[in-house]
Amino acid sequence: MPTATFQPPSLRALARNAVTPVMEGVFVPLALFYLFMWIVGIWGAIAVALIWSWGAVIYRMARGERVSGLLLLTALGMTVRTVLSVSTQSVFVYFLQPTLGTVVLAGAFLFSVPAGRPLAARLAEDFLPMPDAFRAHPAVRRYFLRITLLWALVQLANAALGFWLLVSQPVPVFLAAKTVGTLVLTAIAIGVSTFAFFRSMRFHGLLHSRSEPIGA
Repeated sequence: MPTATFQPPSLRALARNAVTPVMEGVFVPLALFYLFMWIVGIWGAIAVALIWSWGAVIYRMARGERVSGLLLLTALGMTVRTVLSVSTQSVFVYFLQPTLGTVVLAGAFLFSVPAGRPLAARLAEDFLPMPDAFRAHPAVRRYFLRITLLWALVQLANAALGFWLLVSQPVPVFLAAKTVGTLVLTAIAIGVSTFAFFRSMRFHGLLHSRSEPIGA
């Protein structure tokens, strides 16, 4: 009979697992965008970031590897932004779309709760693969429902910050401040989510002690 408990990796191992999805889906396209914006301008930077994102998706699919949810969201989001920006010939539209997309993402988090398929659980699989029996436990489901609501609020805060910066600051200041603000809000949310996960799972006796044999 499958057990509902499991022994998660250490925080250091979790951080290592997070490096690749976060680098592929966030930092590399952002760094390429900044670099090529200064070299060839905004439109060249947009093209390079889009090519990188879909190139990473195709590369992983060709190798039969799992495509992280974060990378896929980045690629799809950049595609929509690029199509609308090119069709309107508006850089403002390109930078406005992430804010609108963040609002949509917040809505996706919110609507996934009553649907019983919390989006936070899907994204967590990128960093912490969990056994089916553990994931189906009522306490685990309740945790992900609550954390999904937290992430919906974080996305709404990100959207509000991004819109205010976009309409009040020049592009270079907007890019730098938006990046820092998003990273800070996201880091806080990750910290709260991680703390709440271990606290809740230990309270319900669902985590093995690292000194306890799994089959004990």
